[in-house]
Amino acid sequence: MSELQSYLAEHPKMMGVLFTMMLFLSQAGSVAANSYDVAGP
Repeated sequence: MSELQSYLAEHPKMMGVLFTMMLFLSQAGSVAANSYDVAGP
């Protein structure tokens, strides 16, 4: 097993924290992409 897999096996709550952070960052990225307006010709 890799270091990350063994760490998550020892700390199962961190899996939920990482998953929540991934969801938050994906939502924040799509909001930032949608709110960017370019005033072009």
